Amino acid sequence: MKLSKYEQETIINFNVAESDAVVFTRDKAVIRKLDALVTEFPEVYKCISETDIDKTYSMPKKYVSYRKPRRISEERRAQIRKQMT
Repeated sequence: MKLSKYEQETIINFNVAESDAVVFTRDKAVIRKLDALVTEFPEVYKCISETDIDKTYSMPKKYVSYRKPRRISEERRAQIRKQMT
């Protein structure tokens, strides 16, 4: 079954009372990444349910992260562009 980009969603759910986060996804790229983590770290990442179009995973909520955006000066951007050519 082919899903539209809008339908290929990922939902992360956790609360203060529990130590685990639950990740529901229909995004194939996220499924591949989480499946690799389940294979490599089965004691940490668990696939708790799946259908033909989605999967649900459980993991410690400490692995859900928030990051600051990277700030790059115009001078550094120019250096990076120059290195790429």
